[in-house]
Amino acid sequence: MKTALGPAAFLLAAVLLQGVLPGAAAGAFVDLVLVAVVAVGLRHGRVAGLASGAITGLLQDALGGGILGLSGLGKSVAGYLAGVAATQFIVAGAAARGLVFAGGTLVSAAGFMGLSVLLGLRRYDHPLLEAGSQAIANAAAGVLLLAAWDFAPSVKRWAEAAAERRRKRRSFR
Repeated sequence: MKTALGPAAFLLAAVLLQGVLPGAAAGAFVDLVLVAVVAVGLRHGRVAGLASGAITGLLQDALGGGILGLSGLGKSVAGYLAGVAATQFIVAGAAARGLVFAGGTLVSAAGFMGLSVLLGLRRYDHPLLEAGSQAIANAAAGVLLLAAWDFAPSVKRWAEAAAERRRKRRSFR
């Protein structure tokens, strides 16, 4: 149960932050929810990526007022493919991780934009430019996120060791 709470809280925070910061920079904004879904897929496998993409996509659609399931479909496929990439390839370097985040963004954007056009909801003037700029922004954010995620246990161990040293110094006094 403990292992499921961390990614769930992480995904919920991404959904809430995305709702608070809609369109941080014109043209090339970061889809925090998609970055979180791909990160969970990379860290916890394809089933976790699929489930997190479906749940956060549906939650994002419900909160955003769009058609329910439109975001969820693209995000679930992106999360699933990230999990598959993590199990089939070595995705340890920044370049490999960036490619997975960019690929997940392109897959999700293709699904979302394609369904939006097919359903007549929206017309995109420059779909390749929009998807490409978001893929670059998401790749950069995802690489930074996973670098921080990798560094967090070291910081925790350092803080615990520092606290232990303080306790020992107090006990000698």
